[in-house]
Amino acid sequence: MLTVADLLSAALLNVAEIMPWDLVERMKENPELLLLDVREPHEFAAMHIPGSLHVARGVLEAACEWDFDDTCPELVRARSREIVVVCRSGHRSAFAAEVMQRMGYSRVVSLKTGLRGWNDYEEPLLDGGDRPVEADEADSFFLSQVRDDQKTPKE
Repeated sequence: MLTVADLLSAALLNVAEIMPWDLVERMKENPELLLLDVREPHEFAAMHIPGSLHVARGVLEAACEWDFDDTCPELVRARSREIVVVCRSGHRSAFAAEVMQRMGYSRVVSLKTGLRGWNDYEEPLLDGGDRPVEADEADSFFLSQVRDDQKTPKE
């Protein structure tokens, strides 16, 4: 049986990653760069990188193609654009980037460390009303919230 860690390791064999400080530079150098946030809607509404496009990971494949209820025209047209996929920790973004590559996106990478690392690097985050989010507030939001009932049972 494969674990999430196994699947992630396999995905990362095919997916390039970029660090937050490199993303800052890429954003300066390429104003056409597309930031794609694949977190859940409530996560995106709580805080996101300014200018990010939100497409939840669960509808990504349909969002990448025409003729679906979830089609995202900007994303469908972006097959040859530079795309950096972001999530909370860099795991979902790696899976998303791998799928996008398989679907013909030629310049897609994942943000290593995700928004946690972005916040640690003290880069700006906005809430759903486009108001700045304080770094301490973001730190609290990004903490692991694994409940006891979600942990491996001790036998």
